[in-house]
Amino acid sequence: MERYQKLMIGNAFLVIAVSMLAGFMLGFGLIGGLELYPGKIIAMPYYGTAEGWARAHSGGLTNGLLIIAVAWSLPMISLSNRMRSVTVWGFIYVGWANTVFYWAGNASGSRALSFGDNPLGASNLFGAVGFGMAFVGAFLILWLLCYAAMKALRSV
Repeated sequence: MERYQKLMIGNAFLVIAVSMLAGFMLGFGLIGGLELYPGKIIAMPYYGTAEGWARAHSGGLTNGLLIIAVAWSLPMISLSNRMRSVTVWGFIYVGWANTVFYWAGNASGSRALSFGDNPLGASNLFGAVGFGMAFVGAFLILWLLCYAAMKALRSV
């Protein structure tokens, strides 16, 4: 159990660290670069939109905190060894899949919300990969949360 918790917490911290990097991209988008000292902003290359980077910044943090909450809760949920493993690796996958989705969405006109073109813009490889990973993750997280909730409520 402790090994699984450490795996989840370690991955959560990495997901959060990547979300903090998205904060730099957000700043670059908002002010046009990096301020070296008051009044001196140097242009920094970045892609995407400030709104997209705000989502990547806050969404990654939220995903990391979710994984930490589940790691702490794991001992209180009566799961078989196999289901515990599926839950742990599933939540780790979802955290990273959403991270890829946020970053890839900034690199795609479709915002990684579909495999193909949509009303937001044209898709590309980044959009397709981001959407594919997030699509699987969305169903996986719903199933894992509902399964764990039923197990937890049955043991009350």
